[in-house]
Amino acid sequence: MQDTWTHRTVLLNEAVAALQVNPDGHYIDATFGRGGHSRLILSQLSDQGRLTAFDKDPEAIAEAQTITDPRFAIRHQAFSHLVEMPAGSAAGILLDLGISSPQIDNPARGFSFRGDGPLDMRMDSTRGQSVAEWLADAETDTIAEVIREYGEERFAGQIAKAIDRRRQERGVIATTAELAEVVAGAVKTREPGKDPATRTFQAFRIFINAELEELQQALEASLKVLQPGGRLVVISFHSLEDRIVKQFIAEHSREVFDRRVPFAAPKAMRLKALERVKPGAEEVAANPRSRSAVMRVAERTEVPVQAATQRYPGASA
Repeated sequence: MQDTWTHRTVLLNEAVAALQVNPDGHYIDATFGRGGHSRLILSQLSDQGRLTAFDKDPEAIAEAQTITDPRFAIRHQAFSHLVEMPAGSAAGILLDLGISSPQIDNPARGFSFRGDGPLDMRMDSTRGQSVAEWLADAETDTIAEVIREYGEERFAGQIAKAIDRRRQERGVIATTAELAEVVAGAVKTREPGKDPATRTFQAFRIFINAELEELQQALEASLKVLQPGGRLVVISFHSLEDRIVKQFIAEHSREVFDRRVPFAAPKAMRLKALERVKPGAEEVAANPRSRSAVMRVAERTEVPVQAATQRYPGASA
């Protein structure tokens, strides 16, 4: 049955503008979602242009299959599979991280504590363990480590112990409401305006989908797949993601000197950092979920920075 949940694409025009679409180029939307970015990219391509999209979510794949444009191809895969694309084949790669509104708003997906549903949280519901299945057997110390690392939750130890007590007393935690209740009982102080379960739900979602590991792999693959002058555009929604993207771009935006061979030419930088963009006040007012978004843009380069600047005179560092 078709869902009724809607999705607003964050930084839609800004992200596609940052790609500087060449009508004849090949572009990759590594997180199709509900297709907002993909449809705008397609509208700017010529008959020779191509767009390849990736997504793990079966519902996103179903939406993508409604696009009959011969220039468009969808792959039911995680974006770490970017590495399978031919070297130098893409003029631009876009990653819009996080989860879509239909995933959050549909209780059956188990991502949110705002509506009761099965404790699932898998991006691809056809593969892997659900959160409920993992929690049934996970060690208390492991649960605490996941909450602490991926949720940046200072009460991680207390929450993990509360989950363990709940398992021993009443069995498996099977629904989102049950988990939210356990967390609320363990977290004694709350940040203003934030549910006590927010950080724990984020942590379990990131962990069960290996989101940060997938991101690292996709970023590394982008260096291979982007052609010189191609753009990398990444939209992050929390500090853990943005830190990885920021550090990756910074690492590859400088020349590398081999200290063992002091007179050798340095290894050329592979990216040029261009800009950091946040949603404007108007977008945040229309879509409050966009408020945490950060978009970072970089350009693939094997040539001196001066040449890249001349090719894109409007780019800003």
